[in-house]
Amino acid sequence: MFPSGEKIGGAPLNVAIRLQSMGVQTGMISAVGRDDRGEKIKEYLNALGIDSSNILELPEYPTGVVQVTLDTSGSATYEIKSPVAWDKIPLVTEMSDEVEASDAFIYGSLVCRDQISKDTLVNLIPKAKYKVLDVNLRQGYYTQDLLLQLVQSADFIKFNDDELFEIAALMGSTYNSLEQNLEYIKSKVNASTICVTKGRHGALLVHKDHYYYNSGYKIAVKDTVGAGDSFLATLLVKLLREENPQHALDYACGIGAMVAAESGANPVFEQAQIDAFIYGKKLK
Repeated sequence: MFPSGEKIGGAPLNVAIRLQSMGVQTGMISAVGRDDRGEKIKEYLNALGIDSSNILELPEYPTGVVQVTLDTSGSATYEIKSPVAWDKIPLVTEMSDEVEASDAFIYGSLVCRDQISKDTLVNLIPKAKYKVLDVNLRQGYYTQDLLLQLVQSADFIKFNDDELFEIAALMGSTYNSLEQNLEYIKSKVNASTICVTKGRHGALLVHKDHYYYNSGYKIAVKDTVGAGDSFLATLLVKLLREENPQHALDYACGIGAMVAAESGANPVFEQAQIDAFIYGKKLK
């Protein structure tokens, strides 16, 4: 719910849309209400080719909505309504089958704010070949034990810089620098890939014990909604395709910046636009 009106979105959906746009067959596990918004979401995903068969319809709860507020710099704050349908995702056999058959399973920490969806996620994580955690801290919706459980089980973790410092402190770090805290977390978890986004200052990636840096792209921000989601989707695809990690990070930061320069979470880009922005190639 933007000041300008409603748009279909949400972090997992934003990631799915960007993955699908990059040629990755993607499906979603979620729940919507038996209402117009829920119907529109499923129609929207089906039109994009995203598998919605594991998006359940729950008549007892409404489809989730988020009130988005933008400040003068375009940075977003969110009021995430509850309880809503995605708080109550029940575990069904088809979800387990889908996770087992997939190359990667991407999930956030926010879904664990309700016990029903948390139980479903906890049951699905062990079935995944490759587990990707997008940390999404919202005050009042997580506990230390939950965060440590999710962080310990992941193969790939994405933080923003604030989340990195908070979780490192929960794990016992006494360091002050971003790199030292990243190294501290790396020493405590099993993940072979950890990425930290730093807003307009780019991102830092540690992948298979090597460090990679991107210092960001200069843009005029319209709104930051969905920028981190597109960044994650892009970086993940590039790394799973075993492309050069520095190239993967640069490309992902570029896509994230392009999203922030547009209104809404899921702008569509032609390849020529992407090349012009990231590599300075002229549009033909």
